[in-house]
Amino acid sequence: MFRVIFVMDIFNHSVVLAKGGVREKYLPVSDTSIVCSSSNPVEIVELLHPREVYIADLNMLQCKGPLETNARVIREVSLRVDTMLDFGISAPQDADKALSIAGTAVIGTETGTFSAIKNAACENSGRISVSIDIKHGKVLKNDPELPESPFEIVKLLNNLPLKDLIFLDLDRVGTASGFDPEFLQKLVECSRHNVLLAGGVKDMEDLFTLDKLGIKGALVATAVHSGKVPPAVLSSGLKSND
Repeated sequence: MFRVIFVMDIFNHSVVLAKGGVREKYLPVSDTSIVCSSSNPVEIVELLHPREVYIADLNMLQCKGPLETNARVIREVSLRVDTMLDFGISAPQDADKALSIAGTAVIGTETGTFSAIKNAACENSGRISVSIDIKHGKVLKNDPELPESPFEIVKLLNNLPLKDLIFLDLDRVGTASGFDPEFLQKLVECSRHNVLLAGGVKDMEDLFTLDKLGIKGALVATAVHSGKVPPAVLSSGLKSND
């Protein structure tokens, strides 16, 4: 089944709506959402009943507060739903901290080294996902050991016991601007892991297209809050009769 994973960007305990990767301009989700009137992460989860959530801890990612700022509310969410957490992991011990409050730790190329990815994956088999972070068409990376090409990064990661591989296009986050099918198909073809897409999904038709391309899931937020993707899909997954 194609996975539809609900994204919550959390800043100072509240969910904000991402747009174009410009994190300092994110606004409370309740300001624009047509499906929820609250920006409280737990209340949103209890209202929408997603099967999986992806949490980006923006306080940590922007160095605007310690993990403790949002740890309690993230733990509350993870007690209710399968949760993957990205807070800017750069070392294996950071992954351990993430896994103490969420089921899956996400290590992005923007912050993590290949060594940290390898060590964390081998120590926590099946609980580490890697996000290949792209902005302005280039891989954001914190490690010269990681290749410039996303395809070469995929090949480098193929032998590691990862849960998922996430392709995150920060320029497309919150824009509903679509994606490059040809590029994604090539990514799928060279990956031994399930590939998930984050950024650009605008409606149900996009989800069906991704499914046909061999993408195993999509991270969505704006498409749900705008009403283009029904909340029911978050709990049921994408089926052929949707």
